[in-house]
Amino acid sequence: MQHVFIIGSKSLGAYGGYETFVYKLTEYHQNNEKIKYHVACKANGDGCMDETKAAGAAKINNLEFELHNAHCFKIPVPNIGPAVAIYYDVAALKYCCKYIKKNHIEHPIVYVLACRIGPFMRHYYKKIHRLGGNVYLNPDGHEWMRAKWSAPIRKYWKISEQMMVKYCDLVICDSVNIEKYIHKCYDGKGIGRVDPKTIFIAYGADEQKSVLNDDAPEFTDWLRGKGLKTHGYYLVVGRFVPENNYETMIREFMKSKSTYDFAIITNVNDKFLEELESKLHYKADRRIKFVGTVYDQELLKKIRENAYGYLHGHEVGGTNPSLLEALGSTELNLLLDVGFNREVAEENALYWTKDEGNLARIVNRCDQMSEEEIKELSVKAKRRIVDAYSWQFIVNEYEKVFLGI
Repeated sequence: MQHVFIIGSKSLGAYGGYETFVYKLTEYHQNNEKIKYHVACKANGDGCMDETKAAGAAKINNLEFELHNAHCFKIPVPNIGPAVAIYYDVAALKYCCKYIKKNHIEHPIVYVLACRIGPFMRHYYKKIHRLGGNVYLNPDGHEWMRAKWSAPIRKYWKISEQMMVKYCDLVICDSVNIEKYIHKCYDGKGIGRVDPKTIFIAYGADEQKSVLNDDAPEFTDWLRGKGLKTHGYYLVVGRFVPENNYETMIREFMKSKSTYDFAIITNVNDKFLEELESKLHYKADRRIKFVGTVYDQELLKKIRENAYGYLHGHEVGGTNPSLLEALGSTELNLLLDVGFNREVAEENALYWTKDEGNLARIVNRCDQMSEEEIKELSVKAKRRIVDAYSWQFIVNEYEKVFLGI
């Protein structure tokens, strides 16, 4: 049996890309007798894991549980601000090394998600190799470009990325663009000046429709409670971070003449809402509706399926799960025009820029599109997902990598 230790996701099944990925990987492989997963989760703080809300989770003790036959271990973290992410990953790595040694696990794979702990990686890379294991890395998108970070922190992320790529045995890139970037920046900079070894495996998406019917009480009650109607709203789903361009999307939607609502599913807080209101005065526009979070995956899928259109403003990163889910379920998709999004959707979506008035014009145009035009885009988008991004295809690719096939 191949033991795979996964570090870097906060939990299993939340909105974040890594959280979605780990949930799906373990779900699809839960009956795979050749691979045993061990997954780090945050015990407390932002985005922490609450296994009592995860269907099928079985508690082992206060810091361990099983989900999808994966051994999940919770790492308590101190309240130290942005540095908590670094602490969390290092503590999880330390736990993995102890667990591997204590249980005499042979040839383990430690798969690190994101490039947060570069300065510590040389030490742990050597330690894992002494234990007979290998280190794999998923570099995510360009963390050092994210708007939420100050200049010194961005510099740290860039240096950390370089060290993470150097001290790993395989870089698994979720985007062709990311794989090209890794080679452009780091060829000749590995141990012994070798080029990094890379492979491309995207994130996946469900191509199956929701098990809920259109008249399911869970869905109709949700619509009624939010003041929405079937196919009467544009939708956006994701974490509220600056590089996802919520402010631009709301401002432009307010400029549009759309007769539809704009439903925003995100983890907002009062401070953010107050800042947004002071800038945009969105409360004066009844179409703008912050509708909270939705953790029921079948309900969320149903909400996507019944949206008139989906807006996607993610600007930084690789293959984004929320984009894949939208292409697989929502008929009309309006995407920010960046390389990552075009790589995924190709010509099966509409693209907008951050130029003033651009998105508003596209929304107005979408309001006037015929059913035939929308259906054509929908069919092609779903075919794209089935051909290249189905979860079954993606987890099969990971099985080959983990088993060395």
